[in-house]
Amino acid sequence: MRLYIRKLSVKMPKSIKKSCTTQTSISSYFGGLSSSAPDRNVQSGIIGNSVELCAGLKPGPKGKHKHSPNNNNGGSLLKRAKLAHNGQEKEDMNCEVISWRVDEIRAPSSRGAGSLSSSTLERLKGFVCPSEPQGRGPPGPGNAGGGSEDADGGLEDAGGRPGDVGDGCAHGGNGPGDVEGREAVAHREMTGDKERQKSEEEEWRSPEPSSKKQALGLIQFAKPGEGRRRRRRGGVMKTPPGVGGEVSVTSAPCGISKSGYTPLEQQYLQIKEQHKDALLAVECGYKYRFFGEDAEKAAKQLNIFCHLDHNFMTCSIPTHRLFVHVRRLVSQGHKVGVVKQTETSAIKASGANKNTLFTRQLSALYTKSTLVGEDVNPVHSLVDVEEGECDDVVTDPPESYLLCLSETWDKPRKQLTIGLVAVQPSTGDVLLDCFVDGSTRCELEGRVLKVNPVEILVPSDLSVSSHRLLQSIVTASVQAGDGVRIEKRESAQFDFASAMNTVTEFYCHTQDSGSRPLSSIASLESPVICCLGPLIHYLTEFNLQRVLLHHSSFRHLSCESDGMVLSAPTLRNLEILTNQTDGGTKGSLLWVLDHTHTSFGRRLMRKWVSQPLKDAQSICERQGAVCEILESDSVTLPSVRALLFRLPDLERGVCSIYHKKAPLCHQHGQPCNCSTQEFYLISSSLSRLGVELQVLLPSIQSQLSSSLLRGLLLDTPELLAPAHNFLKVLNEKAAKSGDKRELFCDLSGFPVLQERRVEIQSVLTEIQDHRREVRYTLRTPTLDYVRVSGQEFLIEVKNSMVSVVPSDWVKISSTKAVSRYQSPYLIGRCRSLSQLREQLLIDSQKEWTNFLQYYFFRRSPRHNVGLNQGLPAHINNIHPQSTVTYRSTTTTSSQFGEYYHTMKKAVGNLATVDCLFSLAEVAKQRNYCRPVLCEGHRQIVIRDGRHPVIDLLMGEHTQYVPNNTELQGDGRRTLIITGPNMGGKSSYIRQVALVSIMAQVGSYVPATEARLGILDGIYTRMGASDSIYKGRSTFMEELTEASEIVTRATERSLVILDELGRGTSTHDGIAIAYATLEYFIRDVKSLTLFVTHYPPLCELEKVYPLHVGNFHMAFLLNEPDIATDDVEVQPEFITFLYQLTEGAAGQSYGLNVARLAEIPEAVLHIAARKAQELKNIVDARRKSKRLFAELWSIDDRKALLDWVQLNS
Repeated sequence: MRLYIRKLSVKMPKSIKKSCTTQTSISSYFGGLSSSAPDRNVQSGIIGNSVELCAGLKPGPKGKHKHSPNNNNGGSLLKRAKLAHNGQEKEDMNCEVISWRVDEIRAPSSRGAGSLSSSTLERLKGFVCPSEPQGRGPPGPGNAGGGSEDADGGLEDAGGRPGDVGDGCAHGGNGPGDVEGREAVAHREMTGDKERQKSEEEEWRSPEPSSKKQALGLIQFAKPGEGRRRRRRGGVMKTPPGVGGEVSVTSAPCGISKSGYTPLEQQYLQIKEQHKDALLAVECGYKYRFFGEDAEKAAKQLNIFCHLDHNFMTCSIPTHRLFVHVRRLVSQGHKVGVVKQTETSAIKASGANKNTLFTRQLSALYTKSTLVGEDVNPVHSLVDVEEGECDDVVTDPPESYLLCLSETWDKPRKQLTIGLVAVQPSTGDVLLDCFVDGSTRCELEGRVLKVNPVEILVPSDLSVSSHRLLQSIVTASVQAGDGVRIEKRESAQFDFASAMNTVTEFYCHTQDSGSRPLSSIASLESPVICCLGPLIHYLTEFNLQRVLLHHSSFRHLSCESDGMVLSAPTLRNLEILTNQTDGGTKGSLLWVLDHTHTSFGRRLMRKWVSQPLKDAQSICERQGAVCEILESDSVTLPSVRALLFRLPDLERGVCSIYHKKAPLCHQHGQPCNCSTQEFYLISSSLSRLGVELQVLLPSIQSQLSSSLLRGLLLDTPELLAPAHNFLKVLNEKAAKSGDKRELFCDLSGFPVLQERRVEIQSVLTEIQDHRREVRYTLRTPTLDYVRVSGQEFLIEVKNSMVSVVPSDWVKISSTKAVSRYQSPYLIGRCRSLSQLREQLLIDSQKEWTNFLQYYFFRRSPRHNVGLNQGLPAHINNIHPQSTVTYRSTTTTSSQFGEYYHTMKKAVGNLATVDCLFSLAEVAKQRNYCRPVLCEGHRQIVIRDGRHPVIDLLMGEHTQYVPNNTELQGDGRRTLIITGPNMGGKSSYIRQVALVSIMAQVGSYVPATEARLGILDGIYTRMGASDSIYKGRSTFMEELTEASEIVTRATERSLVILDELGRGTSTHDGIAIAYATLEYFIRDVKSLTLFVTHYPPLCELEKVYPLHVGNFHMAFLLNEPDIATDDVEVQPEFITFLYQLTEGAAGQSYGLNVARLAEIPEAVLHIAARKAQELKNIVDARRKSKRLFAELWSIDDRKALLDWVQLNS
């Protein structure tokens, strides 16, 4: 074997000969083979496998070596060997040809197969151990596993490779990480041979042999950093001879000794240990990398390449695309953590820790409800999305509520009380509720549908019924394309004592003015406090807990004194917020009413539609505003309307500025503030609105009569006044580009930045003065520095004049015509300049943080705290009417000024105006009228009413058949509606309900006349569907909903029951329907619409003639001919008229619908014949019954003879 290897090394090319040594070199790779006297079997196993690995280089007939035709990498191997630098000569080819080492062929003690994930085992089926080297460079310092990772966490972290390009975006170019990439290369060169030698000694050091025998890991069969990097090929990874078990690669190895990991991997594992439930994106130069199972999940969701690197599977994304990919992962229900480098390359290179790994800390966590921060909200990019310039960005949903639930079981009363707190961190809204619910969880379902959360926080011991309900909602949301994320927390956090301690500590340590006092929090219901405690814990993980501080954001979700009750079945059956086809908005009542032009207006409209008003005065104010918008000839209102076009999401922008998220690890890193682009866009938009509304104030005062519109438009300019003055402090160009170093116009109030600028200018002056010496040396009086590929201060010399260049100058780059140099003095000065610029960026970030604090953390002018001596004059003069006391950053961040609330109130006013314009747009449609509200009267009177959704979908060219409705609480309050299937019964009853909702929202309605009383709720039971998650059959679901309606409906409610009792036998169904309807007529006395196919129910009109009326949907009947022996019975043919007509229908004519459904003719004929037979039997029974009754009533002979003659 030795002879063969020596012969092989002699015949190799020269470039390979340099690295292939004699027996001494080979022995070193066998880890002391001769001295340790290993077992012969193991030795032979190594030799045998070595021969197999050398199959790629086969000796020719005359001793010459030829490349195997099956080896595709032979040529590239030799090229790489020839191109190797002097510092890379220790990459001995023997380590690739003979890759199995004696000290590695052992039973591992910590790399068993038990640490492998199933997904990784599947991936390993496609791996083989190749016999060719992959051309990797020598192991770098600080990399225990070899490879090319250098002291900053790996050069490949900063440089990347073709396989790491994700999402079709190249990693090259002048991206934000390019500076670090270049500095990383320079840093590696500076580390010198000493670090390389140390790393190599660690690399070849054999680990301690293990006495336990387990399955082998891939790392045991190759040198660290090389064997792990071999390419994947088809087939199965083979085990070296003499060793049992299969080779496996772990994507996230557990229990591997620390010496087996690279420093970057060790750093990742430390962070991952603290955040096991998050996908971690780790910043490495100009890209973010995922590791282990995180990489596998991310690669699957993002559709990017995932490959093995050292001990982990890994994939990467470019830094400038972080917000795109984070949003994608979050939209799929993942929690994503962003780990950033907390050191800069130039400063690190000059420090004492220059040879250590870059420090990294978790800077932010994101879920579906917590997408707030600079990483995920680059407003300049989101504006491009709205303009259609970027199609792959997952935009924010209209609502992004985080919902927290708690359950309290009252044993004496045997009832369940549910607490609910919903918070929307992106807008600052907080909803509270506490209610008693039954086993059906109907109350909970209704509130969840209204809130429409994207994330739900529940205790681990949640009841089975609630869990089933939430699972059904999650399933429905996934089918609609936007899944809800459920986060389970320890049940101990939901205990009242623990939650109360959390709440007390949180609010006691808060000194913000305007914050909710502890006394008001303590007065909340205990189930609400049980939700508030875990919610504080959870939001603290994201640094978003500040949203819970202020009382102005708190409101009750369902206050029955304020809004109409719309139960969960009502929201579903009437398709108020979403349609029942695909869960989208189109085809819903919200789709009809929502013509808003702003994101914050769209959110407010959804609240209006889901909770209509019950206060007649508020409804009339909205109607008056809509009427004035319609009828006014003033140019003021169109001008106001024009201001609302193409506005950014001001509500979320203001809240994002307010959050001012600090880093999750407070010892390191910079706060994750809103970006300068976002701040400038939001502030400039608010300022522009304030200025333009201020111009319109005189015309608003003189021309508008609506009190609601006047109040909204007159108050808003004053609320927006501070925004205009703050823009004077900022440099517009720098703010739009995100350059924080040039952000502030005047540095007189920023002494730190001023001092740093002076230092930078001093270095620049020294560099410019050095030109005289360079010109003198090169004898070129007009020479000037050049800038190439981002590198400054290069001395460009023609190649014909290279001889005059001093020997100590460093050659940076060259072309065919010129060469570019830097003198030793320039290199030192440029290094100092880089350090100062990076320090300036750090200082600018701190000043930006302080600026944001004073933007939203100042006291209102009405507080008048005193003159601020330490704050820059620009900020002191931003609001001339106010005086502010300057305090340190920590103290200031605990204060809360009125700017956040005033801005939020101003945006709320604009949202209300947007919604009023939207309702006016609805009222412009044909034949819409202003409804008359009759407070104190229980009535629904509609003339020529139409279904708003169907009317809009059909368009103007298709005639919709209008219908009248008249329900009086003291008169006819119940309509029993019969008629043929598909005749329009369900559309009619939905139409009545939707018109009532539109009226109480404040909208015009699709009718020629409408007079309505104020309803306290609408309850519906429609359709037929089971609930598998809840464990209820179709009929059980039907009766459960009916039971809820019977319990909750009042005489001021509208009750709609569609075909109650059809889920069981005829007799039971009729009995249940009859009893339920009679209960509503006699006891509840609500306004009721009852659709049925049971004729016996129509008899209730005779029992309650004053309160019940029979109606049917009109139709034309084409009677089939009576069947004879030669002609088959034909099904009847129905022409629908869709007109509500007084009187009951005799039949439902289901065979006509069967024909419309294209049931085969043969089946229809059989069904028609059978229907005729059953009808004849029933008619015969009825006739016999009638004759018997007549006969029984005859009491004399003459009458009997007459009866016999008549019926003979």
